[in-house]
Amino acid sequence: MKYVFLFLPAIGWGLMPLFVAGVKKSSIYNQIVGSVLGAFIFAAIVTAILRPAFDATTFLLAMLAGALWTIGQVGQYVGYANIGVSETMPISTGLQLIGVPLVGVIIFGEWGSPQAKLFGFLGIIALVVGVIFTSLTDEGTSEGNKKNQVSTLIILVLTTLGYISSSSIPKALKGSGVMIFLGETVGMIIAVFIYLLATKHLDALKDKKSYQVVPAGLVYAVAAISYIISVKDNGVNLAFVMSQLCVVISTLGGMIFLHEAKTKKGYIYTGIGLVLIVVGAILTSIF
Repeated sequence: MKYVFLFLPAIGWGLMPLFVAGVKKSSIYNQIVGSVLGAFIFAAIVTAILRPAFDATTFLLAMLAGALWTIGQVGQYVGYANIGVSETMPISTGLQLIGVPLVGVIIFGEWGSPQAKLFGFLGIIALVVGVIFTSLTDEGTSEGNKKNQVSTLIILVLTTLGYISSSSIPKALKGSGVMIFLGETVGMIIAVFIYLLATKHLDALKDKKSYQVVPAGLVYAVAAISYIISVKDNGVNLAFVMSQLCVVISTLGGMIFLHEAKTKKGYIYTGIGLVLIVVGAILTSIF
């Protein structure tokens, strides 16, 4: 069963960007409100059914993880709006694939053997090069606007630190995965409210487009609970790396279903980058 939970996050998180981008003319504020609301609804229903044991310390740490996730998700939604799903996801995913394994090694003592360290760091090199290829300027499309791309890349790098922290915290938590995820969604709601208040966009709470994004939050929730369970069963490195293979689904989906245009050179760059990211992911998780 642990292998089912190993692959569910990749499927759910790969489909989520397509659900979000499918709500036409939705703003970043609509997207984050709908995603978080959908996740909270799912977590509340599952918690009410299963009634997991409650631990205050674990719940508070889970809330922190959820708040940090919100920072990463807002950055990703900015990327969707500026450069599209098919370019945002490889960059965001690659950065996470570099950061989370390093946290696993430094804090949790993973990659214990010299052989694991060798392949792990070779994998990280492949990931870095893969991210560079997927972020290369694609002249002739909206992605080719250098100012647009560079500023978005900076936002993705900074906000991905929130994703890395959020993805690593569950490794240190004990208790029910359902209870942990409920705590995360509570943290998400608080963080989103603060974000809307700070940006003066509380009107997003009343906008119907926010509620059209709720299905994306439900898809995310299934993947997130599966990830929490997978972290406990498979370790943070393997669980996270495999979950981030969602990049293949979301990137190809962005090009095929959302019709995100690229030049021939852009397709080649993206293809090379994806292959390197997948190879890097495998190298960082085989030991």
